[in-house]
Parts: sequence; structure tokens; C-alpha cells
Amino acid sequence: MTEKKILIFGGTTEGRKLTEYLAARKVRVHVCVATAYGESLLPESESVTAESSRMDVSEMCHRIREYEPAFVVDATHPYAREVSRNIKQACESCGKPYLRLLREAGTFLPEHDMAKDGTAAGPDGRTVWVESAKEAAEYLADKEGKILLTTGSKELEAFTRIPDYRERVYARVLSLPSVVEKCHGLGLEGRHLICMQGPFSAELNLAMLREFQIRFLVTKEAGSTGGFPEKREAAEKAGAVLVVIGRTEEREGFLEEELYAYLKQELSLSDSWELAIVGIGMGAEESLTLEAKKACREAGLLIGARRMLEAVAIEGQVTEEAYLPGDILAAVKRHPLIRKAAVVLSGDPGFYSGAKRLLEALQEEPDFQVRVVPGISSVSYFCAKLHTSWEDAAVLSLHGREDNLIWAVEWHKKTIVLGSGAESVRKICETLKVYGYGALAVTAGARLSYPEEDIRKGSAEEMSSYESEGPVILLIENPDGGESAYGPGVPDEAFVRGKVPMTKEEIRCIALSKLRLGETSVAYDIGAGTGSVAVEAARMAFRGRVYAVERNPEGLKLIRENQEALRAAGLTVIPGEAPEALEDLPAPDQVFIGGSGGRLSEILAAVLRKNPRVRVVITAISLETVAEAKACMEKIRHREEDVVQVSVSRARKAGNYHLMTGLNPVWIFSFTCDEEEQ
Repeated sequence: MTEKKILIFGGTTEGRKLTEYLAARKVRVHVCVATAYGESLLPESESVTAESSRMDVSEMCHRIREYEPAFVVDATHPYAREVSRNIKQACESCGKPYLRLLREAGTFLPEHDMAKDGTAAGPDGRTVWVESAKEAAEYLADKEGKILLTTGSKELEAFTRIPDYRERVYARVLSLPSVVEKCHGLGLEGRHLICMQGPFSAELNLAMLREFQIRFLVTKEAGSTGGFPEKREAAEKAGAVLVVIGRTEEREGFLEEELYAYLKQELSLSDSWELAIVGIGMGAEESLTLEAKKACREAGLLIGARRMLEAVAIEGQVTEEAYLPGDILAAVKRHPLIRKAAVVLSGDPGFYSGAKRLLEALQEEPDFQVRVVPGISSVSYFCAKLHTSWEDAAVLSLHGREDNLIWAVEWHKKTIVLGSGAESVRKICETLKVYGYGALAVTAGARLSYPEEDIRKGSAEEMSSYESEGPVILLIENPDGGESAYGPGVPDEAFVRGKVPMTKEEIRCIALSKLRLGETSVAYDIGAGTGSVAVEAARMAFRGRVYAVERNPEGLKLIRENQEALRAAGLTVIPGEAPEALEDLPAPDQVFIGGSGGRLSEILAAVLRKNPRVRVVITAISLETVAEAKACMEKIRHREEDVVQVSVSRARKAGNYHLMTGLNPVWIFSFTCDEEEQ
């Protein structure tokens, strides 16, 4: 297969960037530029050759025939119209494809009628549009005030027609000997000759305008690449008139992104990027690690939320606001020339950040070389400020997600919570009060690492009126954490009792073991009674959700009381009768049926529609319920069948003796459904 080569007529930033793009992909490129300075800016690569000379049509044809490129790219300046015409003519003569690389301009020459003096004033009254350097000079000839020319050395001669131009005109040009010599020949020297290489910031432009007391700034409309926005901003701040040599919009050709996509397809190229996922700590510069600073500084493209970008972006760096994995990947691919990109995340990438989902998405992206740069997490920073350790703390995030705060507080002496703001702090403190923890100490930290850092401490009761701005981190201290918490087998005496039936402690322990709950299980307790099974199940599935379904008003009241008394925060009470009450509930992993009201078959059918692989445990005392449960099991395809009868006797004291009193024997049916998906 013949190697495909590209011939580029360059001399612009776009041409240099295209050369870098192709060279990085080992495409052979020959670049023709007008000056030695332009040649010196090209990347050094084994696949890139270059020459500097001004060519006419015949010389261009000779070079095209000699090099035999697959494509000829015209990446010359938008104002070099004659050069573009010559390149296009040479391509037509040699039978080679001509690709014009367009520069996307911010504003084009207005199409409305020009004024009588050959100018068109912009809508702000301080911008004057002309079609050529000659027209700019004619406009300025009878005006008063000093002039700064930023149009390059080629157009300087036109401005020598301005009366007193040696005193009025200041020219900013490249610091090339040939350019300086030309300026001296035109009488521009000393302070009137500014030899500098761009790009120029708005601040530097403004400083020059003020230093030389410039009244008119003359520029070409060269888009963002040519620094036009910075010149316009400086002129506006200095109160100077912006004289713009406009250009008519080029209609034929490719914008950068379009040309890269076209060449990528035609040359069968593949893109590749180095992507750093960077934890930047709290956001203040002092909280960045040296590795994080280096990764951000070396990245040509920074991606992240606005607050993160504002913390680390440097002048001239390309930035994209994005935080979802798909948007981040799309942002990187919009910049095929930028080989190094960094996604900036607050805190540490391994701690409640977007890095997890982003890394999962990157597994399907072979064009990315990924590294993760750790940062200082808010937890480590906060605990360091409080002079406390956090290896013995429960750590959870309630920032845009749910978790079982009460379980963490009950079982740990320290609980650290990431909150989303003042409202979340107030909600957390109100929840603590509901479950009897209103007296616990709560310390809140906001705007960590910034000068306005705010750290406050009080009881949950006091902090329930907390006000602050921005994300908040909390430390909740429970001196009795883990010491008074019940494990499996909550004593019957711990429950609020009534006249509603309750599954006793021993039966409850066996039934729950048969249920096989996990910490994230979704479970139903149907016919919940006083809620003893539901409450203990919610304590076991502390990161899941348990739904207690009960039709008896007294039972519903008892369930809620027991929920608060035994801190079963993961429990939701559902008033109503099954199976109708199950309709809007999420699919369960496990179902406990302690009371069915004679509708066991209907209940099981409803549960199976939600999850054909559900785990079921049924308790029965009456022979009729035993028969019904056995008949239902025979109609359901299932596995891991287990049927036990449990008889429990409890001792009671009679004088100096202890006598055993038997409880009603209980049948426990357990099985895992194995029905086909409908």
C-alpha cells in the first residue's frame, strides 16, 4: 500500500497545529512557509520536513509534483487571498485535492451599506470596519490621536500616507531583522517600533494602549486564534476606537474540527490521549499536592465543574465544563490536537467522586491512557483541623445520595458525613433528634481551605438551625456508639407491645436467618403486626430498604413507635392490605409473610411478578395456614426448599423452681423462587 503524504502551505497557528496532529500519528508531512521564523515554529519530528520561501504558481506546481502528496492543505492566513488562489490553481493543474483550512472568525465584515468615507461603524460606536489597509489609512488621515498598528509588517506602507505618521503611528511587529529593517526604511523606529512575539493578553494590550496614549487600535479580524477578542477587550477598557480590517466570510473549506475528522477517515488515523483524573483537594491552591499541580499545569485541556476549573486553570489553558462521564469523553474528543487532558475533581478521586463512573466508562475507550492522581480528601483535612483521627469513624455521603445515617451513628463513636449544604445539615440534625440523638455533639465544616473557612460545633439540637454556604462536612460524636446497640435477636422486651400479634425473639431469629438478608437488601414484611421482624430486618439491611405492610391501625402505630425506639431508619411503613398495597413498591430481594389474611396465593403471585427469583419465608401457626403454604409451594417452581417446625419453651419462676412454659409451635417455610421471567 502506497504511503499517503500531506503537503501543507502554512505559516499560521492552525497550520502548525495540523502539522503537530499529523506528526503525532506518524503521517509524513512537508510544510511550506514564507519565512524562516515560521519554519522555526514547526514541531521537530522524523515525519515532518519543511522549507521557507515565497512561491509563485509554477513553483508550487513543481513542489506538488515532486512530493506527490495525497492531499494539499491550504493553511495560509485568511488575508493571504492571492496565495490561496495560487495554491488552488496549482492543485488544479497537478490534479491534486485542494483542502482549505478555514479560520473561524468571531465577526465578519458587515454586509450593510458602507458610509460615504468607505467605513462602517459597529453597533457600539467605537468599532470602525474597513475592507483594506488603504481604507484604514484613509479613515485615520483626518482624525486626531495616536495609532497602534497590529496588522503586521506587510501593510505598513499604506499607513505612511497618514500626515505626521512618524509621530502618530506605533507599529507592533515581529522581532525579525528583515522586519525591523523594513520598518526603519519606512521611518518607524525608536519608541514607535514595538518588536514582540504574541500571543498578547488583554492586560498587555491594555497596558500598551495606556502607555502610548493610543486613540485608535488597528487590527485585522483574525478570530480568537489571532487574538482579536483580547484586542477588542483592551480597546473597550481604554476607550480607544477599534479600526478593523474585515474580511468576507470564506464559504468553501473545512473548519479545524471538520478537517481533522476528514483526514482521520481518509488516512485511517486513530486518536490517542493521555488523561489524568486529578484530585485537587478542597480547592484552595495550598491544598493541591505537587503531583496534582504538575498534572494540571501540563494539561492542554482541563475539564471539570466550574468551581474546580476556577481553582486550577491557568491563562491560555483550554477548559470545558463537564462532570458526567459521557460529557467528559466528548469534551476530550472535541480537541484532537490536545494530547494531554486532565479531569479535575474535588478532594480525592477514590472518595465519593465522579472518578468511579468515569473509570468504568474509560474501560470501553482504548484510545485513552489513564492515570489517577490522588488528592487530599475533605475527611482527612477536616479531621486534621479537629485534631482527631478518622480510621475508627463511619464515613458516608448524603451529598446527592441516601444512606443510613442512624445505623452509622448507633454503631460508631464517630460518624463523618458529607452534606450538600446548610439545608442538608438541618435535615440531618432533625433526623438525629427524631431518633433520640438530639444531645450528640455535631461539628460542621464549610468552605474548607479557603480564607472564609467556617468550622462550628454544637449539639444536634443547636445545629438544627445551621446556616452557611457551600458543601458541608460533619463529624457526629456518639460516646456510646456500638456499646448499647442490639445485634441479631433484639429482645422482645425492647419492643413496644400492644394487642397486635408479634413474632417472638427465637422465631424471629430463625426466620431472619432463613431470609438471608444482605446489607443492601430490599425486603417486604407482609402482615407486619408490631413490626418486630421489619424493624430487625431494617437493622440488618442497613443500606437497603424494608417495607412493613400492615392493615391494622393499631399495628401501624406500634410499628412507627418501634421504628423510632429501635432506630430502624431504613424502614418504610405501608398502610394497607396485600397484595394491593404492594403495587407501587420496588421489586423485593426477600419477602417475609407473617400474616396473609387467607390471600397467600395472591400475595405470592404479586411478588413473583416483581421478582421471579425472590427469596420467601412464611411462618404459620394454624394447620389451615400450614396447608395453604404447602399448597402454594407446590404450584411455584422453586429451589432450596426448607420446612421446619420450631417449638420454644421459656422458663418461669415458681417459688424456688423454674418451670418451662411452651409457646405455640411455629412452622417456618423457606424457599427461593425460580420462575421464568414473564
